[in-house]
Amino acid sequence: MSYVFTGIPTEDAKAIRTGAADAYANAPEYGISNGIGMPCRHCLKIIPKDEAYLVFAYRPFETLQPYAETGPVLICAKDCTGTCKSDIPEVFRVSPEYLIKGYTADERVKYGTGAIVPVAKTTDRLKELLSDAELSFVDVRSAKNNCWLTRVKRAA
Repeated sequence: MSYVFTGIPTEDAKAIRTGAADAYANAPEYGISNGIGMPCRHCLKIIPKDEAYLVFAYRPFETLQPYAETGPVLICAKDCTGTCKSDIPEVFRVSPEYLIKGYTADERVKYGTGAIVPVAKTTDRLKELLSDAELSFVDVRSAKNNCWLTRVKRAA
């Protein structure tokens, strides 16, 4: 099975970089990367040491509903290239494990799909979840902080 990892859409990243409010109507905050554990949710790479980043509340769901989780995310403060990748992105180097959950087309979590998964087992878990016809996509989040990392869908 083929699948792709996607980050925050480019138009959303551009809006935040030009002063748009986040999911809680706040301005993004600025910081400087220490080069360790600072994953950009747009390019899906680690923000290099001493590079500026923005942190803001992000809700990767179209509608407000009980399963539309919101949380803090980082993006490169400078323009970076949004990504759609078929291989495990660089952002998976931040932690040894991630929370992986499957969602239906109406953006509802399918109970029983959520699990803390070691990076080495990520590919197997994604293939398992995306083989379920009821699931439209899988979201990957930090296992420790619950921050959204990336969305995974079946390849077209």
